[in-house]
Amino acid sequence: MTSSKNVSLISLFCLVAASAGLAAKSPQKMPQVEMSLDIALVWSGHPVRFCLLTKDDHQFVAYYDENRRMTVATRNLDSKKWRYQKLDSEVGWDSHNYITMALDAENHIHLCGNMHVDPLVYFRTTKPWDIGTFERILKMVGRLENRCTYPKFFTGADGELIFTYRDGSSGSGNQIYNVYDVETRTWRRLLDTPLIDGEGKMNAYIVGPVRGPDGDFHICWVWRDTPDCCTNHDLSYARSKDLLHWQTSASQAVALPITIYTEGIIVDPVPAKGGMINGNTKIGFDSANRPVISYHKFDENGMTQLYNARLEDGRWKIYQTSDWDYRWYFQGGGTIHFEIRVSPVVPREDGSLTQSYRHDKYGSGTWKLDEDTLRPVGQVRQVSQWPAHLTVPESNFLGMQVRWQADAGESPAADVKYFLRWETVGVNRDRPRRVVPGPSMLRLYEFRYR
Repeated sequence: MTSSKNVSLISLFCLVAASAGLAAKSPQKMPQVEMSLDIALVWSGHPVRFCLLTKDDHQFVAYYDENRRMTVATRNLDSKKWRYQKLDSEVGWDSHNYITMALDAENHIHLCGNMHVDPLVYFRTTKPWDIGTFERILKMVGRLENRCTYPKFFTGADGELIFTYRDGSSGSGNQIYNVYDVETRTWRRLLDTPLIDGEGKMNAYIVGPVRGPDGDFHICWVWRDTPDCCTNHDLSYARSKDLLHWQTSASQAVALPITIYTEGIIVDPVPAKGGMINGNTKIGFDSANRPVISYHKFDENGMTQLYNARLEDGRWKIYQTSDWDYRWYFQGGGTIHFEIRVSPVVPREDGSLTQSYRHDKYGSGTWKLDEDTLRPVGQVRQVSQWPAHLTVPESNFLGMQVRWQADAGESPAADVKYFLRWETVGVNRDRPRRVVPGPSMLRLYEFRYR
């Protein structure tokens, strides 16, 4: 096993079917529109995630244009003029095929995306900051790169740039991790084995790594047996200080790769068809910095409930947080509409805990949780990250919805945040539509929170 010690980077990873801003910490001040800036007309026939990355006085946007062509736009923050670069990749109908970007320690841009059990699609600039120097790199390491899904860049324990993806398919896949060497401009395996191995029988849908207040990297995942989303089962967890050596919640070292048979990894043995789905497991922390994993499953009456599992003295204690009279049963393949969304547990400055949710029947809200029971004791008013009028679609095409993308980077001003806004119709299980809307305008919004 090897690691690298490069300097820090800014990265963006997009989780399939995630909702921008739901899990983020909501601002406490009302947003005011400081600026809106048109970028380009973009594809609206199905939702697929774009990327926004700000660093210093540079800003980058990666998206699919009105002809589905992968494109990168850039500007300096003191300019309203965009420069554009088309890349050699076009999206089909799959909502899994988001785009992700990162800057390495020398400010070269790395871009990956448009993959769902596909050969690696990876571009890198030859000059810092310069989108005109993007080159397509046909391989990173050169092995296990023909069936890639869920690309993600993130920062390692020593500030190194790490890239992870699933090798294989839903129901049969392994999680691979690469690390980048800025001096040689080459990738190599971070681990000499997959982190998690489904052994050809299942795959893991991983959330994280999340850097906790304890400095450790935390991951949780569900296993899935087939492409049918109802076959998710067995909520699991592991943690690491360096992404090389992994432990159970009881601080027992685990041998890699982790499999379903690894002792001590199971948080809750939810069975297949038990109401748990990938994309709705979240890692949060309470005021004592204890990990809390949020997820949903069926209760004893068959209703879908939100549960929070908290690590207490090396053991997981499971709390039922919601009391909904609603059953969400999902099945089949492709990208589906999420009838319920949950966020992680978040400690507030006053020491209380909150948790947000969005529910097709019960609407949206943020609970204040009792620290001991993790049960709601009231509602907390959260200030929206964007003005209400911008949540209404401009298009009158039936089924059009507003999409938002938060900035992966950081604004130079502490009270300013950037977001992307565009419009698409909803998910269609990754199948073509006979009738599609015209393109929508992708806009950059600058909000100031006074």
